[in-house]
Amino acid sequence: MSRLDTKKPSLCKSEPLTSERVRTTLSVLKRIVTSCYGPSGRLKQLRNGSGGYVCTTSQSSALLSHLSVTHPILKILTTSVQNHVSSFSDCGLFTAILCCNLIENVQRLGLTPTTVINLNKHLLSLCISYLKSETCGCRIPVDFSSTQILLCLVRSILTSKPACTLTRAETEHVSALILRAFLLTIPENAEGHIILGKSLIVPLKGQRVIDSTVLPGILIEMSEVQLMRLIPIKKSTALKVALFCTTLSGDISDTGEGTVVLSYGVSLENAVLDQLLNLGRQLVSDHVDLVLCQKVIHPSLKQFLNMHRVIAIDRIGVTLMEPLTKMTGTQPIGSLGSISPNSYGSVKEVCTAKFGSKHFVHLIPNEATICSLLLCNRNDTAWDELKLTCQTALHVLQLTLKEPWALLGGGCTETHLAAYIRHKTHNNPESILKDDECTQTELQLIAEAFCSALESVVGSLEHDGGEILTDMKYGHLWSVQADSPCLVNWPDLLSQCGCGLYNSQEELSWSFLRSTRHPFVPQTCLSHEAVGSVSNLTLDCLTAKLSGLQVAVETANLILDLSYVIEDKN
Repeated sequence: MSRLDTKKPSLCKSEPLTSERVRTTLSVLKRIVTSCYGPSGRLKQLRNGSGGYVCTTSQSSALLSHLSVTHPILKILTTSVQNHVSSFSDCGLFTAILCCNLIENVQRLGLTPTTVINLNKHLLSLCISYLKSETCGCRIPVDFSSTQILLCLVRSILTSKPACTLTRAETEHVSALILRAFLLTIPENAEGHIILGKSLIVPLKGQRVIDSTVLPGILIEMSEVQLMRLIPIKKSTALKVALFCTTLSGDISDTGEGTVVLSYGVSLENAVLDQLLNLGRQLVSDHVDLVLCQKVIHPSLKQFLNMHRVIAIDRIGVTLMEPLTKMTGTQPIGSLGSISPNSYGSVKEVCTAKFGSKHFVHLIPNEATICSLLLCNRNDTAWDELKLTCQTALHVLQLTLKEPWALLGGGCTETHLAAYIRHKTHNNPESILKDDECTQTELQLIAEAFCSALESVVGSLEHDGGEILTDMKYGHLWSVQADSPCLVNWPDLLSQCGCGLYNSQEELSWSFLRSTRHPFVPQTCLSHEAVGSVSNLTLDCLTAKLSGLQVAVETANLILDLSYVIEDKN
C-alpha cells in the first residue's frame, strides 16, 4: 500500500492587490496586451518550451488561449476577456487594457473598495446611456442598403491585425469578399425573424491573397483521381440528395442507429454487405442523384451507385454536416434500414472546380444562404491570422445586423467619451451622485481615474514614440509622428483625426492627451452629412464595444473587491 501524504492546509492571502508580486504580474500582462493594440501593434510569438506549434499573433483570442496563467487574479481577468471574445469576437484587447488601467489607477487613490465600485458602476451606466442615446457624438447608423459603412467596418478590423500581412489592395479585396460572403448568408425573401446561413472558410495556403474568392454553396475537397471518377449529372430539375451521418463501410462495430439481424451459419460480413446493397437499391429506386457520407462508403456500394449514375462522396467529415443539412434540407440518415422520403434534400447543381493545386466538388444550392470563402495567403502563419480575422469580421457583421449602429474608431470614441464624462462630473455631479453616500471630491477622483484609463487605452495605439492630441471641439484623437518639429502650427502637421471623420483645416484647437485642461463639452449629435461625405472611416462594432466596456469595469470591480485569495495546495 502506498504511503499517504498528510493533507496540507489551504493557503490564505489577505488583500491580494497589495502584494508586490500580484502588481508586477498584472503590470506584465498589461504590457503584453498594450503592445499588441492597434494597426501598428507588435506581434507576439507563443510556443511551448518543449517545441511544437508556434503561434504568431496580436489578437486577444489567440494570445490569451496560448498564455499559461496561474495566479487566481490573472485568471479572473483573462477568463472574463475570453468569455467576452467568445460571445462578441471583437474588442478583446480593449477590454483587457481598460480593465488593467482601471485597477492600476484606482489603487493610487486610497479610497475604499465600496466607494470605488459604487462610483465605477455609475460611470459605466453613464457611458452606456450616452453611447446608446440619440445625442451621442460618436455613434453612426449602419444602412444595409449601402455598402459604404459596412466596408469601413470590415476594413477597420482587417487593418488592426498586422500579422495578416495584407497590402492596401489586398485589404480592399478581402474586405469586399467578407462583405459578399456575409450578404450571401441573408435569405432573399426574409421577413420578420431572420435565420442566417453560414459562411465556410476553405483554406488555400501558399497562394496570392488576391486569388481569394467567394462561391455560393459548399466546396468539398477531393483528390484529382477521385474527381475523375465522378460521373457528371445534367438535369433540368434539382438533384436529389441523401446525407448519411453513419458509416457505410460495412464495419460491424458501427451500425449507427440500426441493427443487423442474422440467421445461424450466415457470414456476418456478407450479411452487412447485402444490407448495404439493399440500401443502395432503395436509393436508386428513390431516384437519388447524390449520396454524401460523413464517414466511409464501402467500395462495393460505391461501385453499385456509380453503375446507376449516382454520385457517391464519402469522408466529408463532421464539420460540413451542419452546413450540408442546412443547405440541402436533408435530415441526416443514421441507420442502414429503410429511408423515409422526408430525409432527402436537394441541390441545384454539382460541378467540379480547381483552385491552385486543390480540386473540389462544388455543390450549388437552390437558395444561396450557405457560401464558401476560399481564403488564400502566403504562408501558414499569415493564413491562420487572416482566418481568425475573417471570422471576427463576419461575426461583427452579424452583430451589426441585429443592432445597426457603429462607433467611430481609431481611439476617437474613447477620447470623446472621456471628455463627456469630465464635463458631466464637473458641471452636473448631482445627476450622478443622487442619493449615494459619496462626496463630490470622491466622484472627481474616480471620474479622473476612469477617464485616464480610457485615454491610456488610446495611448496604447502609439508604439513608435509619437504624440497623441485631442481637439477641444469634438474630443477626437489626433496623432503626431515622433520626428515632428516641436514648434509648429498644428494644422500644418495634422491631417485627419483617428477615425478619419474630421480634418485639421477646420477651426480647431488641440491639447496633448492627459494634459491638464479645463473640462469642455464635446460636440454631440453627429451630422449625417459629415459621415456621408467620408468614404474611408475607421469604425468599431457598437455591440462588441459596449460589452467590452461593461466587462472591463465589472471585472475591475470584482478584482478590487477581493479581500482574500484561498488556494488549496493539495
